[in-house]
Amino acid sequence: MNGYLKRKTEEYRSLDSADKRRYWIDGLLNNALYILMAAFIIFTAVVNSNFLSASAIANVLTLAAASLPMALGIGGCIVLTGTDLSGGRVFGLAAAMSAAFLQNRAATKLIFEHLPNTTGPWIIAVLALVMLAGAVIGLVNGFFVAKFSLHPFIVTLATQLITYGVILMFFQINGNGGGPISNVAKLFKDAVSGPVIRIESKNVAIPWYVVYAFALVLIMWFVWNKTTFGKNMFAVGSNPEAARVSGVNVFRTTVTVHTLAGALYGFAGFVEAARLGSITASTGLNNECDAIAACVIGGVSFVGGTGNIGGIVVGVFVLRIIFVALNMLGINPNLQFIIKGGIILAACSLDMRKYLARK
Repeated sequence: MNGYLKRKTEEYRSLDSADKRRYWIDGLLNNALYILMAAFIIFTAVVNSNFLSASAIANVLTLAAASLPMALGIGGCIVLTGTDLSGGRVFGLAAAMSAAFLQNRAATKLIFEHLPNTTGPWIIAVLALVMLAGAVIGLVNGFFVAKFSLHPFIVTLATQLITYGVILMFFQINGNGGGPISNVAKLFKDAVSGPVIRIESKNVAIPWYVVYAFALVLIMWFVWNKTTFGKNMFAVGSNPEAARVSGVNVFRTTVTVHTLAGALYGFAGFVEAARLGSITASTGLNNECDAIAACVIGGVSFVGGTGNIGGIVVGVFVLRIIFVALNMLGINPNLQFIIKGGIILAACSLDMRKYLARK
């Protein structure tokens, strides 16, 4: 580290005054989003002292943990210079399936009346089922992108609409009439959103899904950095033709990335069912936008072949901190959609600026 800093210092000293000025301007522009976010966070902490309380920090941690699986999935799609507009609807379908299959059997309004009582093995089976459902939708996305060279925007827009149609029909099962699916089993809630750590004096409770999210981060870090698949993913994202010439199976890599993303959306929906306990047809709406924003903030570039798991984690946390801060400042919830859109636009613009500067 000292050698790196020394080398950078010597490089800076060798620049003339004009280059030094350009160096600082580029640095400020490239990091403008982070600087503004840091200033906003400091401002919020000054205005509302509760922002730095233990309960508020725990709230940010739990919200970030619930958002991480989707961001980890969609990050791979962005590395391939694509995106995934179906993520939020796959998330919603997985949440609806989880809630329906894991309803309290004593509830008066059941989606499926003849299922077994909720047990540990049954919870695991439902998790496998919803992840499989997500993986199948992801596989369809990857197949059409890789086989027919269709743009991921078009493919995932189509599967978004198809999945939403499936969700609407799912909510009609057994005369439900589109109403919420609620009253999930206590064992399910305890296993996913029950506290693994509780500090009564600080009003702090850390749920189990924070542990699961941490485990997913470690798994995805290993997949991205230590496996042949991860290396192939970055190669395809950087230059698919060069990757193909080098012996990389571009078709298989593309399909696998999207399939893995779908499975992670399924996991996120499973967690959401336990978190909320009541799922509607609109659950998951626009969740993919938050995931995309977190990835771009975390340095996953739409130009392809650039990104890391650590950056995605940072992006998710930064985004959640901002949303919590907006609520604490009493910002109109409708205005928050405008702010989200502005963050995505700014992050993508700054990312493209850095890309053009490198060219």
